[in-house]
Amino acid sequence: MRNLQERSPQADRRNTQCAAAEAPFALPPLPFDEGALAPVISARTVALHHGKHHRTYIDTLNKLVAGTPFANQSLEAIIKATAGKKDQTSIFNNAGQAWNHAFYWRCLKPSGGGLPGGALGERIASAFGSFDQFRKDFSKAAVAQFGSGWAWLVDDGGKLKVVTTSNADVPFTKGQTPILTLDVWEHAYYLDYQNRRVDHVEAVIDRLLNWQFAASCATPGAAIE
Repeated sequence: MRNLQERSPQADRRNTQCAAAEAPFALPPLPFDEGALAPVISARTVALHHGKHHRTYIDTLNKLVAGTPFANQSLEAIIKATAGKKDQTSIFNNAGQAWNHAFYWRCLKPSGGGLPGGALGERIASAFGSFDQFRKDFSKAAVAQFGSGWAWLVDDGGKLKVVTTSNADVPFTKGQTPILTLDVWEHAYYLDYQNRRVDHVEAVIDRLLNWQFAASCATPGAAIE
């Protein structure tokens, strides 16, 4: 696995364009109406998740970085600078969650899911053997993630992998380029599914994943849809 210093400029550009959240920090608007993901994710869950949880990460981060050198930096720069530093855990956690959520919302779309086409579909079939195997691996990782965290499809040195992160961790601090993510914190699904995480995960994979956005994150310089 490459370390952070070995990351390519192309990978950095992909992370920045696919999150699109830079200082000054503000809650990014949803790319769809609050009720557009129903019945897989209800309007009530989206409103709570975006309007309360995501907003709180943004508001808290702004308070934490006010008057510091971080105040004029991008989320990605803050995350890189604070990762693994115990005295800056609060800043890292809120910056990481702000970035993760900005990315997550763009990984979803009404009437999504299905088979990814084009180059990304071919890469998935090559890396995992088939899309069905990717679906099994991605679902298993998301369901098995203990406690709060995220399941990701990432590019790791040119190879596609399924990985998980805990809490506010972000794959690009490990030299991996995020392509797609699924939030498995309880606030992402509990109102709709209670403890049935597996039902939520499978429904999102099959019906909401935004493969056009994922393809744009997997291809340097591609237009984001």
